[in-house]
Amino acid sequence: MQKNLLISLVLVLGSLFGRAQFTDNFNDGDFSGNPAWTGGTADWTVNPAFQLQSNNTVANSTYYLSTVNTLATSAQWEFYCQITFNPSGANYIDVFLTASASDVTQTTTTGYFVRIGNTDDEISLYRKDGATSVKIIDGVNGILNSSNNLMKVKVIRDATNQFSLSRDLTGTGTSFFSEGSATDATYLNSSFFGIVVKQSTASFFQRHFFDDIEVKPFVPDIIPPVLISATATSVNTLDVLFNEPVELVSSQLTAGYVVSGGIGSPATAVRDASNNALVHLSFASSFPNRTTLTLTVNGVKDLAGNVISNGTAVFSYFTAIQYDIVIDELMADPSPVVALPDLEWLELRNTTAFNINLLGWRLGKATGESGTMPSYILKPDSFVIVCTSSAVAALSALGPTISVTSFPSLNNAGDLIYLKSVQGTIIHSVNYTDAWYQNELKKDGGWTLEMMDTHNPCSGITNWKASVDVKGGTPGKKNSIDGINPDQTAPRLLRAYATDSVNVVLVFSESLDFNTASIISNYTISDGIGSPVSVTPVAPAFNQVNLQLTGSNALLRNKIYTVTAIAVTDCSGNAIGTVNNARVGLYEHTDNLDIVINEILFNPRPTSNDYVEIYNRSNKILNLKNVYIANRNSSGAISSIKQLSTDDFLFFPQDFMVITANKSLVLLEYVANNPDAFIEISSMPSFNDDNSNVVFINEQGNIIDELAYTDKWHFKLISNKEGVALERIDYDAITQKEENWHSAATSVGYGTPTYKNSQYRMDAGVQGEITVTPDIVSPDNDGMDDFATINYIFPEPGYVSNITVFDASGRPVRYLQRNALNGLKGYYRWDGLGEKNQQLPVGIYIIYTEVFNLKGKTKKFKNVIVMARRGN
Repeated sequence: MQKNLLISLVLVLGSLFGRAQFTDNFNDGDFSGNPAWTGGTADWTVNPAFQLQSNNTVANSTYYLSTVNTLATSAQWEFYCQITFNPSGANYIDVFLTASASDVTQTTTTGYFVRIGNTDDEISLYRKDGATSVKIIDGVNGILNSSNNLMKVKVIRDATNQFSLSRDLTGTGTSFFSEGSATDATYLNSSFFGIVVKQSTASFFQRHFFDDIEVKPFVPDIIPPVLISATATSVNTLDVLFNEPVELVSSQLTAGYVVSGGIGSPATAVRDASNNALVHLSFASSFPNRTTLTLTVNGVKDLAGNVISNGTAVFSYFTAIQYDIVIDELMADPSPVVALPDLEWLELRNTTAFNINLLGWRLGKATGESGTMPSYILKPDSFVIVCTSSAVAALSALGPTISVTSFPSLNNAGDLIYLKSVQGTIIHSVNYTDAWYQNELKKDGGWTLEMMDTHNPCSGITNWKASVDVKGGTPGKKNSIDGINPDQTAPRLLRAYATDSVNVVLVFSESLDFNTASIISNYTISDGIGSPVSVTPVAPAFNQVNLQLTGSNALLRNKIYTVTAIAVTDCSGNAIGTVNNARVGLYEHTDNLDIVINEILFNPRPTSNDYVEIYNRSNKILNLKNVYIANRNSSGAISSIKQLSTDDFLFFPQDFMVITANKSLVLLEYVANNPDAFIEISSMPSFNDDNSNVVFINEQGNIIDELAYTDKWHFKLISNKEGVALERIDYDAITQKEENWHSAATSVGYGTPTYKNSQYRMDAGVQGEITVTPDIVSPDNDGMDDFATINYIFPEPGYVSNITVFDASGRPVRYLQRNALNGLKGYYRWDGLGEKNQQLPVGIYIIYTEVFNLKGKTKKFKNVIVMARRGN
């Protein structure tokens, strides 16, 4: 009896404690339990990111959600919130920390709530006295004056009933700012925690997000303030940031701060007027340039009276180098207008922790440079819009704006724009194309291109996209796609070419760090040439490096050399890896049939596009800059002529190259052994799905090779020819001959871009053969013999396979392949499972393969395999 009473008491206490505090991160995918939320449940959902999201789509509505919470005093409340709109008097959120009733919208409900938004775009604390509400902590106005607001909110109520309200607008909870404090003891009890949303039009529907809600007992602060950072804002001023607000008098005592290197204590110390965790120091002595110094802090108190002792932070003062400022947004095609002015502009962002004066800086492109920028202090992690003078009035309403004369026009389809410092250093360049929008609608105009991660300034399309802001862009503020997108990819040496016998140009996959790219010993050329005599990274993109050789080490004709790069890094510090060498040599004139058409996809799937593969069957180094692709028009004349490359692009003997409009679409559909062996032509000649002509000509207009194809050349048993490439069987056989072409094999996904064709005939005398490995298969996913490989080899293309697996009793257990078109050599795999993906019993199985072709040739194969299980 006593034992049962004790158990009951424990359960009751546990239940009460659970209601007194709670957490919810919605990782369980709903809000129906742990804890259970009630109210307008249809007005809310848990989204795929496991966040509580509003789901009400009724204009001029108010809706809520609440859960049990009895913790009201000596308590701490924290929650994450995001609103992807600019709040107003008709669009805001009330988060009830304490509430007397489950329906927190009732007139009779009392308690305390945090209001997010309202007319003043603020975060404030209110007390609800039934039908009236009283603001007890008035937050800073205008902090939510944005179309996308992230925040972490923290409220503390201590044992003396003093409330303190803090917020972190990064949403991370690592840098809270105090909105103020107030004492109120009106309500000492609570029954519920709740969220109320007030919204007006459809522009605010489903744009409220909540996460990481925590209510817990408050533990008083007994920890001294921590020195987070020290940032030199000029040659003799320093900003000191603490992890929490600091007390005014002690934070402004200059003797509490000492800088190493003989700098000493500051002449003045002033706590920031709006951020009371920040103190500004000014010194009589100047900081040495780019020298690490240490600040030591003593005697500064936090608001609870805790005193810092020997807090330290390192800092340095510097002049700008590469990537200290980046071009992080640009409006190249403002029309048709979405919501921004019909004007071209670009935005600069300071990625450092230092103030940088833009006086004397310029913008430039291949056609020339702008005039100099005016004196303007670009603060750490801040933005400025740059435009022509006539656009300043319209753009200044959107954010800080400066103008330059001769502002470079931004071409719609793409351009190379660079930023140059007053010292003449190329600080950043952007070589964009309209493919960077990654959105077919937005690339037609009205939307900006935005950089995702400004600490990854050289990765090109992988770090840029069209803006997702409803206005079409985010001039003067953080980008709508701003996020973490680190560059973890090493630079690759893509190719090399020689402009003459003593000048070699290396082309890399991305921009390089200027310093490492300039080191002579980082480059060597084979055949006794060794290192060059000089090295010049090519501005402004710095993805090319020019090597100059001596006359005695000049390149010889009819010879292929290998150039190797070591220790060069990209602008994120990634060192070049194993893809660090390229062939180079002096190229020759391209004659008839030096290059042949080797494969063509003329009827792609809707998600892909045409491609043509060529093969260098000569023994010469050729230059694809001197080669053109074309078709023939309805009258038979050569038409739609497109140059393969505007830059020198060497094509070596026995190499493959694929020409297409969009490489990425091809790679989504087909495996490419050499993804770098592509040339993209934005306006490829069109090739009809049924028949057309593919023509290659040289710089003199002479035909190199031509193919008049038809879809009737495909393998006759293929019912759907969409996505199936035609492959050349023999490089040396006549191009215009149906017998020299065949559909690509099923086993290679119906295409072999950049490598040897699946239907290439190596040896017509090889006998057909089917082999199965291993002899014993154990499909238990332990990494050993988990599947069987069925290898095939045939003397000619066009064989079709039917593969069936039988058990020892002769019953079929798996129909592995039906009418699969084979290449000359390939394989299929059996995962050891039955027709319904069920586990099969151990024992002996027969893999029965029947092959045939349209010429009437057939052959049957039986291969025995044993099914086993580990431990059996």
